[in-house]
Order: sequence, then structure tokens, then C-alpha cells
Amino acid sequence: MIPGGVAILDFGSQYSQLIARRVRELGVYCELFRGDAPLSDIMSVSPGAIIMSGGPSSAYDRGAPMPAEGVLDLEIPILGICYGMQILTLAGGGSVGGGGRREYGPAAIRPVSGSVLMDGVGYGEQAWMSHGDRVEEMPKGYFPVASTDAIAVAAMENASSQRFAVQFHPEVEHTHFGRVLLENFLFGICGLERKWKMSSFASEAVGRIREQVGSEGGVILGLSGGVDSSVVAALLHRALPDRFVPIFVDTGLLRLGEREMVERTFGDHFGMHLVVMDARVRFLRELEDVEDPEQKRKTIGRLFIEVFEDAAGKLPGITHLAQGTLYPDVIESMSYKGPSATIKSHHNVGGLPERMNLKLLEPLRELFKDEVRQLGIELGLPEELVWRHPFPGPGLAVRILGPVGREDLDLLRRVDRIFTDFLREKDLYMDVWQAFAVLLPVRAVGVMGDNRTYERVVALRAVTSSDGMTADWYRMDPVLLAEVSARIVNHVAGVNRVVYDVSSKPPGTIEWE
Repeated sequence: MIPGGVAILDFGSQYSQLIARRVRELGVYCELFRGDAPLSDIMSVSPGAIIMSGGPSSAYDRGAPMPAEGVLDLEIPILGICYGMQILTLAGGGSVGGGGRREYGPAAIRPVSGSVLMDGVGYGEQAWMSHGDRVEEMPKGYFPVASTDAIAVAAMENASSQRFAVQFHPEVEHTHFGRVLLENFLFGICGLERKWKMSSFASEAVGRIREQVGSEGGVILGLSGGVDSSVVAALLHRALPDRFVPIFVDTGLLRLGEREMVERTFGDHFGMHLVVMDARVRFLRELEDVEDPEQKRKTIGRLFIEVFEDAAGKLPGITHLAQGTLYPDVIESMSYKGPSATIKSHHNVGGLPERMNLKLLEPLRELFKDEVRQLGIELGLPEELVWRHPFPGPGLAVRILGPVGREDLDLLRRVDRIFTDFLREKDLYMDVWQAFAVLLPVRAVGVMGDNRTYERVVALRAVTSSDGMTADWYRMDPVLLAEVSARIVNHVAGVNRVVYDVSSKPPGTIEWE
């Protein structure tokens, strides 16, 4: 936490996380709170400004979410976005109405000259709208500083009381001047400083870890080789080099060369006290006849905990368990949106702190995924590891549709390596958020060398995304698809057909199981 940052009040907008990301991209620390969070919680971060998000409610409805008592009386600048604008309107004695002409999508903005908030925004530039309600009568002391064809008050400000509001969404990339507007607010109006950077976060995090663990405690971590746990490991090693033990469980469900990479990077290069548990036989034995995806995930999660506990129980002086919890996980737990339906179980070491009587350490809980990657570079992790695509906790087990066997795993590992190496070779790897192969539970007839074949079918999946919440299939050049298909069929015995997944999320998920 950096004093003088921004407190963002989340009223259920689908863009609330984007507000936080944009503020941090500008070098300013921020935290999200529920829209009705107590004043004491908000002031705990010593904010230099408040931003109120949009939301699905109508501010004039009975029971509509509102800021806690005292928040709007603070003598610090406040920016209201969409629903936040309507809150400021009603709080100041103005009026908000619904019905009539709505705005969804792009709109040409007409700024008023002399506005502090709209300074530098060109006439006719595109703003992104998503609202049915609008300001009908501004509160006393406010002046309109922008309009569109549909609404007379697209933005308003009361500079003397440091209250500013916009009906559009400056946090989304479709508002072309959004960065300019946020810079005007954060630096021109609030006078905040660009203090949020990974080098300062790393040194502060090291200090917090040492303070939390104390002079005698020890820390363990379930190291998967993925980005999040790898960055946690590097951070803990810097903070407590002699009292930190990463535990790597080889489930037999990993990518080609995964175990060797972890041993080389964390054991040899960093010199960590790495504990490797070889549980391949145990996992494959219990997964032998399991076909249901949810049953797979639960079986793998249970086995992981059992193996992890076996390893941890042999280590003396351990007081803390570290986890790679990120800020989106924290936000989701307090969001106005409410609980989401369970699409699939996620595999982590959840439940271990209570079962093992250890204190929980979450050094990345303030960071977004892109910030975690920046921190990894700052801590000296290899770029190849930091920029790896996400990999599911249950590993290749959820990329084999049906029972999981050793031969299928070996086949899929080879296909997956060919596909990802191909993307790197063609300089496409960084254009794709996640790419992998899936082994389908079907065989297809083929002809190879004038002979009939009846072999396996693999699906290739590549998606673009910013956070994994939604994703679109990657439009790969058909010529390249033909090339990688031929490479797979020619180099992996047992495969005679390759298909490409053109499903987005939603309606599909990124993984097939």
C-alpha cells in the first residue's frame, strides 16, 4: 500500500478491474473496495483520490448501492464514472432519469473549452457509452463540460469542491482519449505522483514478508513452474533465502521437460532448497479409469494435497504457507456481482492452511497478472518462464478427453511441444494469450504411405485474451495451420488428423475440460 494512491469504489461494473489496471499503468497505486465499504476501510489506504465505478443499478431506485456515510464528504477529489456520476448528481441535489434514448457503444464527444478534466480531448473523439440513465438536472455548483448527440451532460465538474463525473467509460480502450482524461484527473487535479513501480514493490514486499514471518519462522510453497508460483518463489528466496522451501510435485501430468526446467531454474540457478516429490505412479494409478472432468480435478486436487502434506511434514520449523493469490481473486471475493456459478473446480492448495495449522502468506495479492510478470523480470526470472502461457493446475489430464494413460500423455506432450515451438519459431507466441493441444477420444481413418490408418485426432487451441475471463480464438493464417498440422502428423506416431478450435469464451471455456 502506497499512501496517496486511489481508492476505487466498485458498484458492480464489468469494468471495475479495468479502472484499477489503468490507474496502475499510469504509475499510481490503487485498491478496489465494495461500493458501500465503511469509511474506515477506505481511509486505511490513505487515498489521495476516489473513483466511483459504473454499475447495473439505477441510482434513484430504493435500495440502490450508495457510498458509506462520510465518503462523499471527504475533502479529496472524487471522479464518478457512469453510475458514479449519478451518485454524485443525486447527492448534490440534482436529478437522474431513465427511459428515452439510451447509449450503448461509441459516441462522438463534444468537450467544452476551459475544462480541467477534459483538457486535451479533441472535438468529436470517440467515447464508449453503456447507460440507460442520465443526468437530467445537474447539482448546484456543477458545470457541463462535455455532451454527445444523445445527452447534454456527458461530463460535468465542480472544480471548487473537487468533484468530477463522466457518463462514458474512460477505462476502456474504446474511449480513445481515456488515458488523457485519467491523467488529467490523477496528476492535473489530484496532484498524485507516479510511485507505483515494480522495483519499489519488490523491496517493500521483501520487508513485509520478513515482518510477517518473523526472525524464526519458515515458509513452504507449492511450486508448479507456472508464472505466479515462480514469482512467489523468487520473492521469498530474496526475503528468506535460508528459511524458504519450495515443494515441486511431479504428478506425471506436466509439459515436456517441466520438471527439468524447474530443477534447473530454481535449484541450480537460484540455489533454492528445492524439494521434488516424484508422485507420477500414484497419480496415474488413481486416474486410470476416471473419465468425468470434475472427478479428474477433484482426484488430482486431493492427491496433490496428500503428497504436499507428506513433504511438508518432514520439514522442521515451518510456520507459513505461501500462495500465489492475485488481486483479481481478492476483488472477486468482495465484488457486488455476487457468487458465480461453478463452471469447473480449480486446482490449487486451497484448504492447506487450516489443515496444516500454518499461517497464510500471499505476497502477490495486490498485483494483477501483468504486474506479476513485471515483478518476475525485476527478480531475475528468465523471460521464457515469465512470459509462458497459463497452464491448468490439473495439467495435461484435462487436455486428454477421457481416461488418462501414460501413452496418451507422452503423445500429447510431443504434440503440445511441436505446437508451442512452432508459434515461437513464427514469432506468434507473444500474440497469443494461451495455446495448447487437446487429445480427443476418437480415431479417424487416414491414408499414410498408401496404407490405411486408424489413428488419434488432436485439436489445437489458441486464444487471445487480457485476463482469461473472456477469450477469442486466434485467427491463424491457414498456410501456417497447414504447416503445423503436417509437422505434427509427420513427427508424432499415432496421430493422423489435426483440427483447429474456433470457439470463443463464452460460449466455450478456454480449456476443453
